[in-house]
Amino acid sequence: MVFFLAFRNITRNKKNSFIIALLIAVITFLFFIGNSVTGNVNRSLRLAYIESLTGDIVIQRAGDITMNLFGANTPIIDGFFDIPVLPAFEAVMEILADRPGVGGITSQVSGKAVLDMMGVREGVLLSGIDAATYFDLFPGIVLEEGRFLRDGEQGAMITLERARRIEAWTGKFPAIGTPMLLTAGREMSVRIREVPLVGIFRYQNPGRFMNEIVIIDPQTVRALNAIQLAGSVDVGEDATLLLGLDFDDIFGAPEIGGGETSGSTADEKFSAEFLLQAFLENPVPPAGDETGGDWNFIIVRLARGNSAAVIASLNRALAPYGVMAVNWRVAAGGSAIMMLLIQALYNAGIFLVSIAGIITVINILLIAVFRRAREIGTLRAIGASDGYIRSLILFENIIVALFAGAVGVAGGVLFLRWVNGMDFHIDNNLVVSLLGGQVLRIEFFPSLAVFSFFIAAALAFVASLYPVQAALKIEPIAAVRRG
Repeated sequence: MVFFLAFRNITRNKKNSFIIALLIAVITFLFFIGNSVTGNVNRSLRLAYIESLTGDIVIQRAGDITMNLFGANTPIIDGFFDIPVLPAFEAVMEILADRPGVGGITSQVSGKAVLDMMGVREGVLLSGIDAATYFDLFPGIVLEEGRFLRDGEQGAMITLERARRIEAWTGKFPAIGTPMLLTAGREMSVRIREVPLVGIFRYQNPGRFMNEIVIIDPQTVRALNAIQLAGSVDVGEDATLLLGLDFDDIFGAPEIGGGETSGSTADEKFSAEFLLQAFLENPVPPAGDETGGDWNFIIVRLARGNSAAVIASLNRALAPYGVMAVNWRVAAGGSAIMMLLIQALYNAGIFLVSIAGIITVINILLIAVFRRAREIGTLRAIGASDGYIRSLILFENIIVALFAGAVGVAGGVLFLRWVNGMDFHIDNNLVVSLLGGQVLRIEFFPSLAVFSFFIAAALAFVASLYPVQAALKIEPIAAVRRG
């Protein structure tokens, strides 16, 4: 009975119903379209970073400042902030290896340098990797020329975008084996390293800064960053003879008269031949042979499970070691975090529009209620309860809202199909990286359509609360007299 009366009242008040439906449909349309665009951007960014650079989770040293893979997430101090080295690396790796749901683990040491190659000089981001595990974790890295960097090898890989840029400037495409000179300034010193080009690659869906990355062996990055390696050296017995000698015995002069002194034994031991022999028998191992926890980050790909739940669990386990787990968005840095902020700001704007729409709908409903005072009073006079009156008005508004929500979502779907069918070409590199391609494509999310539909119903429900209370205050006798 209530439904029939609700439909009758809607058709009798077509003008008011149309205005309410139009407002709700516009709000639903804007919400659906805006979140479809930002949802596609988030999806593209997520795939770009998780499958090519950050994985699902990144382990970094705990601190007040969160880090992305190449610096601080606070732009003001980024230029003055060194990426900290992970403590307790081996212990953390053991915890991760036993963690359920972990699909793969790799490590990275990061840095920044100036690259001189074929006469072209430009700044680069250095990604010093564990080549034995890195490339298996990231299917988004596609080899174009040469080969992937090998474990223990000294060398570097550049992106296809950088190679083409060098070709545009020099007229020659970089050949495999071309020397790459890297320079990094540290405090009062400058460090220079030269490595050969071993491969050229591209990212399937490059993010904003990913084409500036050079994949390189970790020892070169450590040398440029002046990271002290946590290795050990086995010293032979002969090389420890100096440790037991007195300082004066080593450097003291013999007594006048040529007599034998107490330092004669030291003079026999401490000679050029002795030092040369000691170094030959106990050489300092090259940097590539040293092992230890000399990494800035541990990157984790999940085989299953929710990353938020895994991060919470990991942070409880890793707290005693002075490290923490962060999600891909924090590790990706500015562009990913900015996109989340843009989505939040957009929805905040939609919220303000919705508030204005609700106020407008409330005013329209209040006018409609007062115009129907006689009808409502008559219903109450013949015994209609407050619940009946309340449900009648709510049903009327929710029916209108559901119809408007369906129209808004349908309009949004048609708009998406029109945009996708137009094949809009994008030239801006930043927009291309955000949308995941040079041709504009906005994917349809069914869950978002359902959510938008229910948003419309929620708007109608909220807008009906005050007018319903106003209707319940109408006295039957007074309403009939006003008739």
